[in-house]
This record gives sequence, C-alpha cells and structure tokens, in this order.
Amino acid sequence: MSDSVSYFFQKGRNPERLDLFLSRESGLTRAKIKNLLSDNKIFINGGTAEKAGILLKGGEKLEIALPEPESSELKPEAIPLDILYEDKDLLVINKPAGLVVHPAAGHWEGTLVNALIYHFNQLSSIYPLRPGIVHRLDKNTSGLLLIAKSDKAHLQLSKQLKSREIKKDYAVIVHGRISQNEGIIDQPIGRHPKDRKKMAVVSSNGRDAVTRFKVLERFKNHTYLECRIETGRTHQIRVHLSNMGYPIIGDSLYGSKKDDLAARQMLHAWKIQLAHPITFQPVKFEAQLPDDFQKTLILLRSG
Repeated sequence: MSDSVSYFFQKGRNPERLDLFLSRESGLTRAKIKNLLSDNKIFINGGTAEKAGILLKGGEKLEIALPEPESSELKPEAIPLDILYEDKDLLVINKPAGLVVHPAAGHWEGTLVNALIYHFNQLSSIYPLRPGIVHRLDKNTSGLLLIAKSDKAHLQLSKQLKSREIKKDYAVIVHGRISQNEGIIDQPIGRHPKDRKKMAVVSSNGRDAVTRFKVLERFKNHTYLECRIETGRTHQIRVHLSNMGYPIIGDSLYGSKKDDLAARQMLHAWKIQLAHPITFQPVKFEAQLPDDFQKTLILLRSG
C-alpha cells in the first residue's frame, strides 16, 4: 500500500460506525470519509472498506491511503509570507490582516493559498482547493496559522483540533470596560436568523462554543483581553464578545459600521501550543502584535 495512516478500533469497545470512528480519530469530515471510501482509499484489516455504515466490533485495523497530490488550477502568486517556523511537515505563518486564507467565491486570487503554492513545492493535498490549510482566520484577523506540508501532518493536526488539544490564544481590544478579571463564555453559535452573512448566539440548532477570557489592561472605556477558544466556530470570539455587549474595536460586522479607533477588528492570534504532528513533542509559537494593534493600544493608553 502507498503512504497511509493507521487507526485501531480496540477490542472491548461498543460497536461504532466506520465513518463516525474515522471522522473522530482523523479529524476529517464524514463527507471526506465517504469520498475516500468511494475512491477505495480506506481499508479494514487489509481489505477494502465499502460502506460508511460498516459496524466496527473490536480488533479492527483501519488504514487510510493518502491520496496522490491532484493537479490544481490555483494560480501561484508571489505574495510575501511571514514564516515563523518550517520543517518538512509543518509551517507556521503569521498572517497579516486583509489576507483571505483560501480561494472561494469572490476571492479566487490574492489569497494565502496562492502564496503558499508559489513558495512551497510540497503541501498537504487532502483538500486540493485548500492545500495545506488546516484551520482559518477571518480576512481581517491577523496572527498564527498552522499549515500542513504533508498529509500525515494534516490528519494529525485535524485530530488535535477536533479533540481540542491545540491551545489558541488571541489578543483582543473591545469597546466597554469589563469589570470581571476573567470568565468563560459558553454559548452556542449558529447562523444569524435574519442576516446570512453573520453568526449569532442562538437558542436552538447552534453548535457548542466556549471562549475563555482574561483582562490584561483596562482603559477608560475599553478593555484589552486575552481570549482562548476551546472550540473553533466561525467568528466565535467576535460573536461572543459582541453578545456580551463588548464588541471588538474595528469590527464593522458585529459592532459599529464605522470605528475611528481602528480600520479593522483588533483581533490577533498571538499564541498557539500543540504537539508536533509527527514528533509529538510539545511546541509553542508566538506572533508579536502587529503595528496597527500596538498603535491602538498606545492611543488608548494616552487617552
């Protein structure tokens, strides 16, 4: 068999569907698992698995054959990158605000992916239109992104993300003076019932979302925070803080349409801790605050 990743369904466990087990263990979506099954890329005890609903009973060895890189129509672009770390399996990028992570409707060029395929010959190919991309940041959020250079690294990073083993900390500046020193926001997030461009805290059909926050500095009418997300929902920190009544400075979607303090949301992914996807050694990365973030802090401190 070509390069593959193995998983074991231990004896004595309660029976479980193949797709559910592999999705949880690999971090891949069930749709991706189904596609791999259709391509005969998943094996049980050496034989080709045929159905997503096969019931695992215990003692099975499962293998996912990693697909060969697919040809891509993506356009390489010589966009400069701030590379904080690189080895043969992992990249850590400090993304600037204003850069879209991967191509989508309205953004087929000028994205981080276009830059990645220009600068690197090897990136994970599990999602061909998003080579290397394991997780995302909003266009106007800056900071740390993990990029997988190999499929094995991608699967392992996805698994760590899904099991909440990767610790991601964000620097945030909000409108309003938060009195408590720290807290936990545990509120489900789903699509906004009236505005499809937005997410919202919802009472039904939402996905669990947990954000921890700690006050770093208080100003007259603003607060500087560190936030750690235990889940990775779309716009999670922005939605949670806005729902509390403390919208992020510069966030035109969840706060004021025009904010004189900043041209973009003051949200920066500044620390990330994880086990290296191949060596499993603990690693930690930090990205210093960008200039616009520091200027906002200086302005608030002077006022």
